[in-house]
Amino acid sequence: MVFKKIDLIGTSEESFEDAIDDAIDRAETTLENVHWVDVEELGVEVASVEKREYQAEVEIAFQLEA
Repeated sequence: MVFKKIDLIGTSEESFEDAIDDAIDRAETTLENVHWVDVEELGVEVASVEKREYQAEVEIAFQLEA
């Protein structure tokens, strides 16, 4: 098996957990064979948004087809 990893950043106005779910949901709708997710970094943007924006950078691993 061969896997590929990509980084995604999910966002939410509610929580870090929702930001992580945002990234995972997007990965699962656009990629096939998603196997695992590693949360790399968490942050909050406050400067250019009306409310706080929770951000989660995640590394998505998915299996490449033969």
